[in-house]
Amino acid sequence: MTTLSLPATLLEELSRHLESAYPDEGAGFLFGEIEGQLRRVRAILPLANAREAAARHNRFLITPQDYAWAEQRAAQAALDVLGVFHSHPDSPNIPSEFDRQWALPYFAYLITTVKQGIADQHRVWMLREDRSAFDEIPLQIDAETIPPQSANPLFKPFPP
Repeated sequence: MTTLSLPATLLEELSRHLESAYPDEGAGFLFGEIEGQLRRVRAILPLANAREAAARHNRFLITPQDYAWAEQRAAQAALDVLGVFHSHPDSPNIPSEFDRQWALPYFAYLITTVKQGIADQHRVWMLREDRSAFDEIPLQIDAETIPPQSANPLFKPFPP
Protein backbone atom coordinates (compact mmCIF):
# COMPACT_ATOMS: atom_id res chain seq x y z
CA MET A 1 0.00 0.00 0.00
CA THR A 2 1.31 3.43 -0.94
CA THR A 3 2.03 5.65 2.08
CA LEU A 4 3.02 9.32 2.14
CA SER A 5 5.64 10.12 4.78
CA LEU A 6 6.04 13.73 5.87
CA PRO A 7 8.26 15.23 8.59
CA ALA A 8 6.32 17.17 11.22
CA THR A 9 8.40 20.28 10.48
CA LEU A 10 7.29 20.25 6.83
CA LEU A 11 3.68 19.62 7.87
CA GLU A 12 3.90 22.72 10.07
CA GLU A 13 5.36 24.76 7.18
CA LEU A 14 2.67 23.48 4.82
CA SER A 15 -0.03 24.29 7.38
CA ARG A 16 1.27 27.85 7.83
CA HIS A 17 1.15 28.40 4.07
CA LEU A 18 -2.44 27.12 3.84
CA GLU A 19 -3.49 29.19 6.87
CA SER A 20 -1.98 32.31 5.27
CA ALA A 21 -4.07 31.70 2.13
CA TYR A 22 -7.32 31.49 4.15
CA PRO A 23 -10.17 32.18 3.37
CA ASP A 24 -8.92 31.20 -0.09
CA GLU A 25 -7.53 27.83 -1.10
CA GLY A 26 -3.77 27.50 -0.89
CA ALA A 27 -1.62 25.01 -2.74
CA GLY A 28 1.87 23.80 -3.52
CA PHE A 29 3.98 20.84 -4.52
CA LEU A 30 5.42 17.95 -2.52
CA PHE A 31 9.01 16.96 -3.40
CA GLY A 32 10.75 13.81 -2.26
CA GLU A 33 11.82 10.27 -2.93
CA ILE A 34 10.01 7.09 -3.84
CA GLU A 35 11.14 4.01 -1.91
CA GLY A 36 8.93 1.11 -3.01
CA GLN A 37 5.44 1.89 -1.68
CA LEU A 38 6.73 4.77 0.49
CA ARG A 39 6.70 8.32 -0.84
CA ARG A 40 8.97 10.26 1.48
CA VAL A 41 8.47 14.06 1.35
CA ARG A 42 11.75 15.97 1.71
CA ALA A 43 10.63 19.47 0.70
CA ILE A 44 7.57 21.49 -0.22
CA LEU A 45 7.11 24.31 -2.71
CA PRO A 46 4.31 26.65 -1.62
CA LEU A 47 2.66 28.50 -4.50
CA ALA A 48 0.44 31.52 -4.89
CA ASN A 49 -3.09 30.63 -5.99
CA ALA A 50 -3.23 31.67 -9.66
CA ARG A 51 -7.04 31.30 -9.87
CA GLU A 52 -9.00 34.50 -10.52
CA ALA A 53 -9.80 36.30 -7.25
CA ALA A 54 -13.55 35.61 -7.31
CA ALA A 55 -13.02 31.82 -7.38
CA ARG A 56 -10.05 31.40 -4.99
CA HIS A 57 -12.26 30.61 -1.99
CA ASN A 58 -13.07 27.17 -3.43
CA ARG A 59 -10.60 26.60 -6.29
CA PHE A 60 -6.87 26.72 -6.77
CA LEU A 61 -4.90 26.92 -9.98
CA ILE A 62 -1.39 25.68 -10.62
CA THR A 63 -0.23 27.09 -13.94
CA PRO A 64 1.90 25.26 -16.50
CA GLN A 65 4.70 27.65 -15.56
CA ASP A 66 4.34 26.66 -11.88
CA TYR A 67 4.56 23.00 -12.86
CA ALA A 68 7.65 23.54 -15.05
CA TRP A 69 9.30 25.54 -12.27
CA ALA A 70 8.50 22.78 -9.77
CA GLU A 71 9.99 20.13 -12.05
CA GLN A 72 13.16 22.24 -12.40
CA ARG A 73 13.43 22.83 -8.65
CA ALA A 74 12.92 19.13 -7.91
CA ALA A 75 15.54 18.11 -10.47
CA GLN A 76 18.04 20.61 -9.02
CA ALA A 77 17.52 19.01 -5.61
CA ALA A 78 17.69 15.45 -7.05
CA LEU A 79 14.10 14.86 -5.89
CA ASP A 80 10.86 13.83 -7.57
CA VAL A 81 7.61 15.78 -7.67
CA LEU A 82 5.47 13.47 -5.52
CA GLY A 83 2.24 15.40 -5.62
CA VAL A 84 0.25 18.44 -4.67
CA PHE A 85 -1.03 19.81 -1.39
CA HIS A 86 -3.98 22.15 -1.11
CA SER A 87 -6.60 23.36 1.33
CA HIS A 88 -10.35 23.15 1.57
CA PRO A 89 -11.31 26.23 3.62
CA ASP A 90 -14.11 25.44 6.08
CA SER A 91 -14.92 22.27 4.08
CA PRO A 92 -14.13 18.56 4.41
CA ASN A 93 -10.76 17.41 3.10
CA ILE A 94 -12.34 15.02 0.62
CA PRO A 95 -11.48 15.50 -3.07
CA SER A 96 -14.13 17.34 -5.05
CA GLU A 97 -15.26 16.47 -8.55
CA PHE A 98 -13.20 19.46 -9.70
CA ASP A 99 -10.17 17.95 -7.96
CA ARG A 100 -10.77 14.65 -9.76
CA GLN A 101 -11.04 16.30 -13.16
CA TRP A 102 -7.68 18.04 -12.78
CA ALA A 103 -5.74 15.35 -10.88
CA LEU A 104 -3.05 13.02 -12.21
CA PRO A 105 -3.12 9.33 -11.21
CA TYR A 106 0.55 9.18 -10.22
CA PHE A 107 0.46 12.10 -7.76
CA ALA A 108 -0.38 12.05 -4.06
CA TYR A 109 -2.88 14.77 -3.08
CA LEU A 110 -2.61 16.01 0.50
CA ILE A 111 -5.79 17.93 1.30
CA THR A 112 -6.05 19.97 4.49
CA THR A 113 -9.22 21.30 6.07
CA VAL A 114 -8.60 24.86 7.25
CA LYS A 115 -11.29 25.80 9.79
CA GLN A 116 -11.64 29.46 10.63
CA GLY A 117 -8.05 30.04 9.49
CA ILE A 118 -6.48 27.10 11.37
CA ALA A 119 -5.19 23.96 9.60
CA ASP A 120 -7.21 21.22 11.22
CA GLN A 121 -6.98 17.84 9.51
CA HIS A 122 -4.77 16.36 6.80
CA ARG A 123 -5.65 13.46 4.50
CA VAL A 124 -3.92 12.02 1.43
CA TRP A 125 -5.54 10.72 -1.72
CA MET A 126 -4.43 9.16 -5.00
CA LEU A 127 -6.46 9.12 -8.19
CA ARG A 128 -7.13 5.68 -9.65
CA GLU A 129 -5.46 4.88 -12.97
CA ASP A 130 -8.85 4.89 -14.72
CA ARG A 131 -9.51 8.36 -13.19
CA SER A 132 -12.88 7.17 -11.82
CA ALA A 133 -12.31 8.08 -8.17
CA PHE A 134 -9.74 8.78 -5.48
CA ASP A 135 -8.49 6.30 -2.89
CA GLU A 136 -7.29 7.50 0.48
CA ILE A 137 -3.79 6.41 1.49
CA PRO A 138 -2.06 6.53 4.88
CA LEU A 139 -0.17 9.63 5.99
CA GLN A 140 2.92 9.00 8.10
CA ILE A 141 4.11 11.99 10.12
CA ASP A 142 7.65 11.33 11.31
CA ALA A 143 7.24 7.81 12.74
CA GLU A 144 3.49 8.03 13.38
CA THR A 145 1.16 6.68 10.68
CA ILE A 146 -2.31 8.18 10.38
CA PRO A 147 -4.49 5.54 8.69
CA PRO A 148 -7.07 6.44 6.06
CA GLN A 149 -10.25 7.89 7.56
CA SER A 150 -12.58 7.63 4.57
CA ALA A 151 -16.21 7.91 5.51
CA ASN A 152 -17.50 8.74 2.04
CA PRO A 153 -18.38 5.54 0.12
CA LEU A 154 -17.26 7.15 -3.15
CA PHE A 155 -13.72 7.42 -1.81
CA LYS A 156 -12.67 4.00 -0.56
CA PRO A 157 -9.25 3.53 1.10
CA PHE A 158 -6.84 0.99 -0.24
CA PRO A 159 -7.22 -2.40 1.48
CA PRO A 160 -5.01 -2.71 4.59
